[in-house]
Amino acid sequence: MKCRCRWKIHIALTFSQSSKPLIRHLPRQVQRLKQLQRWQKRWRPSVRPLWVAGRSIALCSVVLTSLFWGARQLGGLEFLELAMFDWYRRLQPDAALDSRMLLVLITEDDLHRYRWPLPDQVLAESLAKLQRYQPRVIGLDLYRDIPTPPGTAALHRQFQADNLIAITEIIGDIPPPPHVPDTQVGFNDLTLDTDGVLRRSLLFVAAPERDYYSFALRLTLAYFQPDDLQFRYTPDALFLGEMPLFPLDSTSGGYQIADTRGYQILLDYRTRNHSARTITLRQLLEDEVNPEWVQDKVVLIGTAAASLKDSIYTPYSADDQTLQMSGVMIHAQITRHLLAIAAGEPRSWQFWSDWQELLWLWGWTLLGGILAWRSPHPLALGGATLLGLILIGSIGWGLLSIGMVWIPIAEPMLAFIIALGLALSYRLLYTTHYDALTGLPNRRAFSHALQQFFQRQSWLRCAETLGVMLLDLDHFQMINESLGQSAGDELLIRVTQRLLTQLPRSAQLARLSNDEFAVALQCAEPETLTTLAEHLQQTLAEPFWFNTQSVTITLSIGIAMTQRGHQYTSDTLLRDAQTAMYRAKVAGTDQYKVFSTGMLTEVVDRFTLENDLRQGIADQQFILYYQPIVALETEKIVGFEALTRWQHPQQGLMSPSRFIPLAEETGLIIPLGEWICQESCHQVHQWQHQFPELSLMLSINLSGRQFDKPDFHQQLARIIQAEHIDGSMLKFEITESMIMGDVEAAIDSMLKLKSSGCKLGLDDFGTGYSSLSQLRRFPVDTIKVDQSFVQKMRESHEDHEIVRMIISLGHILGMDLIAEGVENQVDVEVLRSLGCEYGQGYFWSRPLPAAQATELLQQQYFCALRDTS
Repeated sequence: MKCRCRWKIHIALTFSQSSKPLIRHLPRQVQRLKQLQRWQKRWRPSVRPLWVAGRSIALCSVVLTSLFWGARQLGGLEFLELAMFDWYRRLQPDAALDSRMLLVLITEDDLHRYRWPLPDQVLAESLAKLQRYQPRVIGLDLYRDIPTPPGTAALHRQFQADNLIAITEIIGDIPPPPHVPDTQVGFNDLTLDTDGVLRRSLLFVAAPERDYYSFALRLTLAYFQPDDLQFRYTPDALFLGEMPLFPLDSTSGGYQIADTRGYQILLDYRTRNHSARTITLRQLLEDEVNPEWVQDKVVLIGTAAASLKDSIYTPYSADDQTLQMSGVMIHAQITRHLLAIAAGEPRSWQFWSDWQELLWLWGWTLLGGILAWRSPHPLALGGATLLGLILIGSIGWGLLSIGMVWIPIAEPMLAFIIALGLALSYRLLYTTHYDALTGLPNRRAFSHALQQFFQRQSWLRCAETLGVMLLDLDHFQMINESLGQSAGDELLIRVTQRLLTQLPRSAQLARLSNDEFAVALQCAEPETLTTLAEHLQQTLAEPFWFNTQSVTITLSIGIAMTQRGHQYTSDTLLRDAQTAMYRAKVAGTDQYKVFSTGMLTEVVDRFTLENDLRQGIADQQFILYYQPIVALETEKIVGFEALTRWQHPQQGLMSPSRFIPLAEETGLIIPLGEWICQESCHQVHQWQHQFPELSLMLSINLSGRQFDKPDFHQQLARIIQAEHIDGSMLKFEITESMIMGDVEAAIDSMLKLKSSGCKLGLDDFGTGYSSLSQLRRFPVDTIKVDQSFVQKMRESHEDHEIVRMIISLGHILGMDLIAEGVENQVDVEVLRSLGCEYGQGYFWSRPLPAAQATELLQQQYFCALRDTS
């Protein structure tokens, strides 16, 4: 059950820089170096770093922005933008009533009282009463082109007042009232959007024959003296004094395909209902009016009766469909807006230019992709998404409510969400097919690329050769443990970059696992791959620097190539390369191996042996052999060493060198070791009852996995108690390599074992790396001198001195000495002269089955009885 080691002397040969060219001038190496030079001239390095993902996200954001911009030109998102605009307007609080205006509303009660249409006499009397209170301007928001006697003449006289503004309907071809000058007539300026909601107003139309003013604009101009307010217009804006009114474009704000001919502006709704003080027609006619309400004011007269169906949907109607405004109330809102602008208040609407809106859209599209790619957790992504939407909405709300700037809101929100979803999908695809650290294709993508190559070969019926190299970084785990995980990640990135700069352009590099890379390359000869393997090993041999510390990496490379006449899949080719790579690692560091069919046979045999080993442990196909340990002075048997043999059903008796390393590697040594302990203790129990006069010691080899098992000492104590034996009859042999890793933990485990009464022996002493300062701390009872020294001590003075030194050291530390590999009487005499207490070897006996070992004890027992008699 032990792995015997030979003394190894490692000699480091250092070549100077001047000696390296001598090696490279070998004919074969010269040819390969020339081939590498041709590669580097013909191929450029193929680089796929992590920023490929960022580049893809940027490209996706540009494409998505273009799609949304195209949809904008078609008006596909206008209804959403208008809905957002209405929602923002409804969130704003109502402003105070405008003291510059008064509304005279004709209500349902007025209709019942005075009839409809109003008689000319009633309307003339109303205008006369208002004029008596000296208003600055009266706006008649009633169509009066048809006389309604009596009182028509009196009404005509009222129409001739200088401060009266009448309304006309250009689209409906309704003329203004007669006798009203053109300069006192304004057209109905209400322009509905496609959803039937009033959000904008037509103020002015410049025509070749004459200019047309809206009703609200006429009221505003009449309110101010000509010297106080100069009105002018240019192709770009209307000017009320020095304040410009920029007309709407078809794509202003959230509009996308609006009909904005003429000079149109957005309405500045300040209240949900009335924007100024209101009275009814009855109150006016019955003198229930305070003259101060009218003096120097803009007075609008219009209908507010629901039965006349003069109601219009506004942004406030979305909350309540009954919440509509009559025409006179709408005109009051527009007039209030214009009066504020003319008075110098900054109430003009502003809009971003097309390039600003495009940049705004693209920025949020790009940000959505970046957030989806960089968010480390779904909750963080959800929070970032919600925060992004809130930020878009907050910016739009702030610009609209504070600066009267209307920008698209729904469009960037929708683009942000879609970009985030697309980036998430791409991230899922990327992480499924690419390594997150290096950006290289992962095992799935690499296997898929190989499979596509084989399919293409099958379709085209050609026979190109494909080679695969598996690159494993030797002892990379030690770098992670010593320098840390972050340094290990940084090293992997640098290794990737260095490999990419050295590989041909046609080669495909992938990262299959933590420290394992793969290269696929179409080539004609195996020498191409072996030359490339040597070149990569030389390249990575140059140290990597971390601050002032250098790290050198070596590669174990397995090479596999397709062969004509054979069918391959990605799995089989990778399997062959991995088999060769494992063979290279067994051969040592910085090695490469080319796959051969014999390697696969060995792997299959190993797999079969592992399955047989599992079955053998379950079926207890193992037996113990016992090799005597003899006292050199008396040459009497004082104990045995238990050695495991496997009685394989097909292969017969199998030595431990074939299955113990495999059991150690697979962990099967744990159940096997438990069986060995039970069987050994059972045999000790039998010998104890059969030969009570003999004080025998049975040595059991302990594996590293058993030694490191925390509860092994408890398990051993249960076995000893169950077999009713004395623990002092057992000795567990451990090796130096098992205890020199973590000395303190090893000492603790050894003390736990000794608590069961058993003894400890240090096996194969001299072949490990024990330090004398640590050796004296170990609670060891026996030291075994390795057979490699014992068998050579007759021929080598150095080995003789080593054996003498080990025996002397053991005596100084109070330990017994057992020499292994004793094969003749000369060895016995030499060891006896050096003071060694015990010996073990073929000179006395080979390992024997239990029955034959018992016979030896019986012979010794009977001889002892004869001598005493």
